[in-house]
Amino acid sequence: MTLSPLPIVRLKPKTDARKLRHGSPWVFANEVVTDRRTKAIAPGSLAVLEDAERAALGVVAVNPDSKIFCRMLDRDPGAQVDQAWFAARIGRALALRERLYGTPFYRLIHAEADGLPGVVIDRFGDVAVVQPNAAWAEAQLGPMVEALVAVTGVSTVIKNASGRARALEGLDEGQEVLRGVAPQGPLPVEMNGAVYMADLVGGQKTGLFLDQRENHAFAGRLAGGARVLDVFSHVGGFGLACLAAGAEHALAVDGSDPALALAGEGAAAMGVSDRFETRRGDAFEVLEALAGAGAQFDVVICDPPAFAPSKQALDAGLRAYEKLARMAAPLVAEGGFLGLCSCSHAADLGRFRTASIRGIGRAGRQGQLIHTGQAGPDHPLLPQLAESGYLKALFFRL
Repeated sequence: MTLSPLPIVRLKPKTDARKLRHGSPWVFANEVVTDRRTKAIAPGSLAVLEDAERAALGVVAVNPDSKIFCRMLDRDPGAQVDQAWFAARIGRALALRERLYGTPFYRLIHAEADGLPGVVIDRFGDVAVVQPNAAWAEAQLGPMVEALVAVTGVSTVIKNASGRARALEGLDEGQEVLRGVAPQGPLPVEMNGAVYMADLVGGQKTGLFLDQRENHAFAGRLAGGARVLDVFSHVGGFGLACLAAGAEHALAVDGSDPALALAGEGAAAMGVSDRFETRRGDAFEVLEALAGAGAQFDVVICDPPAFAPSKQALDAGLRAYEKLARMAAPLVAEGGFLGLCSCSHAADLGRFRTASIRGIGRAGRQGQLIHTGQAGPDHPLLPQLAESGYLKALFFRL
């Protein structure tokens, strides 16, 4: 028996506890004994998880309203989840990022991979944007933010409460400045020589997609003197990185006027406005129009939103990735390069690669796969959780 002030949640007799002992962070609702007592535990509460023989496995966060019934927080069943506990986790994450990057612009906390399940924290200098995407993180937001400020010294903390993950946890949406004062206007963020304008209050997610930093750098190696097409560009992603690396011209395509306006501001800050062009529209329609006009580019990169955000959407998502490759490939000049990206965790690398190759082939092109990329090291992968390795980037020479 476990002696603890916390409630007990127990695995069903046929649930294999070895995966948890080996580092798996999730326990699903069909793996635990869900009697009246456990179902009455308030979402976001902490509990001690036991195996079927009543041996303690650790402290977990519980949400009876979620398919993920328990999230492992600490394998010490006596752990105290308080400000000091958060400070230790955040301090360990900070030490890695400070070793990796010379400037404080990075993902500081990458959820389970950094020991804070469901929590995302991106840092933009003196501003941190927190996404508490699990019920326990919402409940523990006070001590978490206190620890964040104490460890990093940031002066402003913004809560960004939006997205599918929060809905699955039964949480509402909203945004709130928890500490300090929100920035007035977008913040310039320099990566790989490019300048990106991050809207931390009104932009998508936390304001900037930091995970593509390494893939932007690889694209830049292909871009010297090149004509570049950046599809689903957001605030200029690959296009501005290629211009920073010496591209002749870049066309950024996105469906969002505000995102393209920020991309234009970034180009102006870099002094490359004369080599940068934007076009708002549906990506597939723009690709069709460019092909009809006989346009050709030396580098074409497509970085769409998740076409397969869940297993249920996998088949449709893979068809969309194939279609995107089929429509983009004809726009690549002979000997040029095609970059295809996926942020769908449900579509693993093998399936995504197969869909991409099939699309290239259906376009009548043949490609050499020259590089396979993933998220940068500030987005570490937890080997026991495939979902943490969501980002894939394939670069082909056609």
